[in-house]
Amino acid sequence: MSTAGRASLGTPPSAGGLMARSPSWPITALLVGYPLWWALGIADFMWIILAVPMTARMLAWRIHGRRALRVPGGFGIWLLFLICAVAGAAVLGLTAPGTVPSPVSDRVLSYTNRTGTYIGVTILLLYAGNLTESELPRRRLAWMLGLVAIYTTIGGVAGMLMPRLQFTSPLGLLLPHSAQSNPLVQAATRPSLAQVQNVLGSAKGRPKAPFDYTNAWGNCLTILLPWLIAGWWYAGTRRQRLITASIIVIAWVPLLYSLNRGAWAGAGLSVAFLALWLAAKRRRVLIGAVCVGLALAGIVVLATPLLGIVTARIAHAQKGDELRASLSALAVTDALASPVIGYGDTRKRRGGEKSIAVGPTPKCPICGHQEVGSTGQLWLLLVANGILGTVLYLGFFAVGIWRYRHDGTPYGIAGVLVLVLSFLYMFSYDALPAPLGFTMLAYALLWRSDMHRRQRTPPQAAGRTGAPRILGAGRL
Repeated sequence: MSTAGRASLGTPPSAGGLMARSPSWPITALLVGYPLWWALGIADFMWIILAVPMTARMLAWRIHGRRALRVPGGFGIWLLFLICAVAGAAVLGLTAPGTVPSPVSDRVLSYTNRTGTYIGVTILLLYAGNLTESELPRRRLAWMLGLVAIYTTIGGVAGMLMPRLQFTSPLGLLLPHSAQSNPLVQAATRPSLAQVQNVLGSAKGRPKAPFDYTNAWGNCLTILLPWLIAGWWYAGTRRQRLITASIIVIAWVPLLYSLNRGAWAGAGLSVAFLALWLAAKRRRVLIGAVCVGLALAGIVVLATPLLGIVTARIAHAQKGDELRASLSALAVTDALASPVIGYGDTRKRRGGEKSIAVGPTPKCPICGHQEVGSTGQLWLLLVANGILGTVLYLGFFAVGIWRYRHDGTPYGIAGVLVLVLSFLYMFSYDALPAPLGFTMLAYALLWRSDMHRRQRTPPQAAGRTGAPRILGAGRL
């Protein structure tokens, strides 16, 4: 490439090294190497670690004046949310209503990790959106997200076959014992293929690899499969389409076996979303293919033990729902007590769902004192960031859905679906770290697809169809 060509891409002629030759390497390393980071015990922290070289690269673009940094529509709303999240450090020492006092030191680690992840995925969004089509083609990014969907499916099958397989990661071997006692650190540094839980009256392994929890696994599977279709089916070879079809069929088995009712609802919403879009576009052949696929899935469920698993999960749901409802109600109470910036972090409820006298005992140290904000991203936001922070967080993704709703490309359909799923999952699943990271990459693909469309649209037409300035994309 010529000197002028490199300059047009934002690369100084004298620059060397990996970042100059392949600016997209942090995103490639994050996605392609995800199972490795999980096995090393650092997958949850890669969103923060890889934000460092991405930040350095964007600063170089800015300092050298080689590239104007753009921001997506609604980014100002997200910046206000980040301000609320950072300001939460000032209230970590406060005790929320209905919760027990605890040392600030117990909350600093989770607050720092959570806020760092919010900042890390923000940098990921900006970096992925500012890379050019030659540096990181949208097709390649969608392909890599689809690859993680394949990893997730394989991990789910492995979790079914070997539910008790676990090991200590290299990071876990290096950390002192006192650090490993933290639940967040322990979950990351003790990888396992499944969570063994007593959900249906007996111990059962629920797939979760390559993530820390089975809920995160179900969440990520359903928001990654659309990219498998967009990146591997629409623009793929015959072999890639065969892999895509096989993975989608196989994924249903661990998805049902995981007992994740929220993910089941998400899968149903995804199918309905796709069917409605195809109906609007009058794609009768594809609608027929979807119906055939659903019929085959129904036959598999009815003809195998999966039907019994589904019905048993529904029958045993009442106790868990009562616990979630009581914690959710307390999250609302706490948000009303500190509506602007919340309490910075989660809190532990005083007692249990039936009595404030319930608490930990020597024989049952985890009894009582359940964590308020642990039952879904919405409730986490209300406790940690207050009503204002919650509105700002959700407002950013709502703007994305509205702004890119007319994008009929594979990237637009998959991206909008992922953002819609984030609103469904906020009631039952936490979004940090991986689900939010993948959602931000979906936002970046929508943003870049929109920029590509606008570049091919006459200025007069773009001006007529553009969003209001306050919500529009801009530059830094």
